[in-house]
Formats: sequence, C-alpha cells, structure tokens
Amino acid sequence: MCPEGNLSKTLGTSRHRALIAFLTQKRKDAGLSQSELAKALGEYQSFVARMESGLRRVDVVEYEYLAKILKFNLYEFFTHENKTKIPKP
Repeated sequence: MCPEGNLSKTLGTSRHRALIAFLTQKRKDAGLSQSELAKALGEYQSFVARMESGLRRVDVVEYEYLAKILKFNLYEFFTHENKTKIPKP
C-alpha cells in the first residue's frame, strides 16, 4: 500500500512534491528555462509550468526523457539522500 493512502491520488503528496522539486532543480542546474526545456521535449512552456507547479503527474517515459535532456542518472531521485529532501507544501 502507498504510505500516504490511495495510489491513484499521488498529486500533492510529499513524494510527488519531492520529485517536482528534484526535476525543477535539475532544469535550473542545466541552465535551461521552462521554454527551453519544453522545446527539447517537443511541448509548450505551459506543459513544463504545469509539471513544475505540481498540477500534472510525470510518467515514467517523461521522466526518462527528462533525465536524458537534463543529463542526470535515472536512479538519482530514488537514492536514500533524495528521499529525505521532501519540501513542505
């Protein structure tokens, strides 16, 4: 069972917020704007804005594309160190 309840309701959970914070920081570390990342993904800037504001989920395929574009290891988010860095809402 999902630690925070129903798995279908993961938007806004502490783990989802941690993932969004991680991806946002990776984008910034790469020196990309939301528009630049969106272009690399073949999407509109609003797609990245919705993702970074936590209004949409990031599926596993999107996560893989983000890792490639932002040049981070696919497993990096899932390390113990990142599990402890969960931002407050």
